[in-house]
Amino acid sequence: MENLFATRLSSARKMAGISLQDLEDKLEKYVTRQTLHKYEQGKMKPDSKALHAIAKAVGVSVDYFFSEPTLDITLDNVDYRKYSTKISKTEQVAIEEKVKEICSRYLELEQLINPADKTEYFNYDKVITTAEDAEAAGIELRRRWKLGYDPIPDVVEMLEDKGYKVIELDAPEGFDGMKADVGDKKLIVLKKFKQDDEDVVRKRLTALHELAHHSLKFSKKLSDKEIEKLCHAFASSVLYPADMAKRELSKDRFHFYQNELKLIKERWGISYTAVFARALQLGIITEYTYRRFHVGFKKRGYHIPNQEPGRFMSKEKPVKIERIVYVGLSKEILTVNEAAYFLGISAWKFREQLQQIV
Repeated sequence: MENLFATRLSSARKMAGISLQDLEDKLEKYVTRQTLHKYEQGKMKPDSKALHAIAKAVGVSVDYFFSEPTLDITLDNVDYRKYSTKISKTEQVAIEEKVKEICSRYLELEQLINPADKTEYFNYDKVITTAEDAEAAGIELRRRWKLGYDPIPDVVEMLEDKGYKVIELDAPEGFDGMKADVGDKKLIVLKKFKQDDEDVVRKRLTALHELAHHSLKFSKKLSDKEIEKLCHAFASSVLYPADMAKRELSKDRFHFYQNELKLIKERWGISYTAVFARALQLGIITEYTYRRFHVGFKKRGYHIPNQEPGRFMSKEKPVKIERIVYVGLSKEILTVNEAAYFLGISAWKFREQLQQIV
């Protein structure tokens, strides 16, 4: 408890992705870097005015500095989506610090309200070496989870229902997703949307890509780049089953039309680029056709975020924490202030949106 403020200040600064010098600059030298260093070392404590200024600068409430996490979270087997994730070391530290903060509240909440929650993790024992192996794994997942040949209405909701801890957070542009283990819990981290109408198809693919990293065993002979391609192949096979893709795309054709791709996207929740990658993987199109598609795709500006025509009607937003909070409130296990804490928002903001029906 003596060093609680020091620990929480260091955590808040790292979540903000700033150095001690950056924090001094934000505070306009009202508190010097040397003094801030002493705060983080537990050698000094700020007065009330400095405390409020620091809280504002790092984007947390004053209460954050004095709320002691019940659980000490360690992230193991951390793996970022390579070749699309381009973040600095500072940004990586900020992301992982945010993940630990959210995960600490999540698991503490589960222990209070829903300690016996069951999991149905997908683990595939065969070693993955080729795209055909990844395809077989995708087929096996659909079989085990009884998905049939139907589109998946909401990938994030499905993963939460199977016991995966799905967390989303504000992250820099270079971040797509990551996976980690917390004890025996499996964690998938996704980037939070900036606006409600953002295209969800990439998020669906990313979530399943991280599931592949959790679930599949890859040949040690493969490079990181080859493993990423196989994770992508697995995710695509889960989203768009081979039998349905072959039926809808059909072989020996000369043209593809935008309206056709839009219909596929809106039914299956898969992007145009993923559809063509799927068609190439299944031998429906040639490398030449695939390259031609990419030229036309970029020429039309569809590679720019949210510019690809068509929308899949799904939220793809984690809601498990919120659901557990309302169970806790309904059973009077949680107070409104405690509920707000677990949701990571202020009590007054939570009270504003709280509407009791019965």
